[in-house]
Amino acid sequence: MKVVLAEKPSVARDLAAFLKANSRREGYFEGSGYQVTWALGHLAELKEPADYDPALKKWSLDTLPFVPKQFELKPRGDKGARQQFAIIKRLFRAADSLVCATDAGREGELIFRYILTLAGCEHKPAERLWLNSLTSQAIQAAFRSLRPLANYDNLYAAARCRSEADWIVGLNATRNYTVRYGSAGILWSLGRVQTPVLAMIVRREFRGPVELFLASVAEWDAHISHLIMAA
Repeated sequence: MKVVLAEKPSVARDLAAFLKANSRREGYFEGSGYQVTWALGHLAELKEPADYDPALKKWSLDTLPFVPKQFELKPRGDKGARQQFAIIKRLFRAADSLVCATDAGREGELIFRYILTLAGCEHKPAERLWLNSLTSQAIQAAFRSLRPLANYDNLYAAARCRSEADWIVGLNATRNYTVRYGSAGILWSLGRVQTPVLAMIVRREFRGPVELFLASVAEWDAHISHLIMAA
């Protein structure tokens, strides 16, 4: 049996229709020697600090920075994701071979590889379906052009690097700033991409903190003067 993993249920339906896998099962389609299932996005994700050490559940500057010696994965926490991952894991382990049919790009590659790793099926024979359209002609051409999954190892490496960099910067910086400057339960959220982009927006939109402060004072002065005159 060959198992095809799509990223979304809608894509899985189209692929199953093309492959004539017309029998609907719990979490997948089956028929003509294929089982077609879907990932619901990121079903596997990097563990949180507390998953490595329960003591890290408490946010403290003393434990920063925290970078695990080796990043580990876990299923996404919601019930639907856990159920779907269990189905995929069972199908993967029983399959003769696999087809990665997640979105054609870095993030799609990461989704499949993380699921593959968490399911313990990294050494299972696997191919890549590179699909940019869901027309029957495009699907047919993509299945005729299946390539070994290993051909996309560099794409996976880039995606994994991005994922782990986001984890290192985001979790450590957020904990640092929240502990240092947060109060009354306020979370200071920082990120590898989020924070620089926000800084660029602020620099573009505002001339500077002094000018912004003076403008706000002038605005309040005008508002108070209006209230006094109206009284």
